[in-house]
Amino acid sequence: MAKRKRDVPVLFWVSAKEMELIQEKMAQYGTKNLSAYLRKMAIDGYVVTLELPELKELRSLMRYSSNNLNQLTRRVHETGRIYDADLEEISKRQEQIWEGLSKILTQLAKLS
Repeated sequence: MAKRKRDVPVLFWVSAKEMELIQEKMAQYGTKNLSAYLRKMAIDGYVVTLELPELKELRSLMRYSSNNLNQLTRRVHETGRIYDADLEEISKRQEQIWEGLSKILTQLAKLS
């Protein structure tokens, strides 16, 4: 019996959809050898983890803005009036959201 160069088996299960996706990526890579492809991806592939504190801030701003809009809508239905201060607050939050989104998009653009 020949001595194997690779003597440690690795076994894992995938769904039919996951297998389909793997096969599509293999075709893009130009290989039909599943073991070689998976070995190559496990060793040389990379995982991207985005640490963007701006996303957390953006999520909070969106929540505040949504809450303000809901409160304003309730008040308009109750009183039939729109207050300038409320509109200014929503406008301010929207500006902060757009600024945060711009920062995130700038950081993402640097990745490519």
